[in-house]
Amino acid sequence: SGHAKRGELKLMLSLVKPRYFMPIHGEYRHLVKHAQLALDMGLPEDHILLVEDGAVICFKDQKARLEDPVHTGRILVDGKGVGDVGEMVLKDRRRLSGHGMVIVLLAVDEKTGETIYGPDLISRGFVFEDQKGTILEEGKGIVLEVLDELEDSIPIEWVKVEADIKRRLRRFFHKVIERSPLVLPIIIPM
Repeated sequence: SGHAKRGELKLMLSLVKPRYFMPIHGEYRHLVKHAQLALDMGLPEDHILLVEDGAVICFKDQKARLEDPVHTGRILVDGKGVGDVGEMVLKDRRRLSGHGMVIVLLAVDEKTGETIYGPDLISRGFVFEDQKGTILEEGKGIVLEVLDELEDSIPIEWVKVEADIKRRLRRFFHKVIERSPLVLPIIIPM
């Protein structure tokens, strides 16, 4: 486990004979027992420092005192950036980890709305292999329905089309597999 036994801890305390003692390894209950052991071995109580993560201890003039703590906790890394990861990034990562994602690839004639390529649906992290083909085919059908409804709306507002595809596919996946994957439509006007 990495934790020394009581006898080993006693041996170290008797060999080192520290002026101050601060247990640092293990869960809080281990720290308390280790501090009690140091007290039992004769270290003065005010020389035993039982602190939490982030505590700052200043040693000055042969005395130890606690200073203002420093922030501890999770530090998130996003590419080369460290620390402040935006809330939207975290929200997307949570959704991806729990629900997966679906990318909708589609190339269309910019003027007529006619499909040149696709729709192709690519999924990651949410559909079981035995269901994948059927569910994604049904998803393609939903995308084609959205495109069929465009026949009379020229000029076509592709941003609204993407939003409609997202909304309908999310509803479909939630109903069929009880998950809400991140849906990312990529419509390439040509």
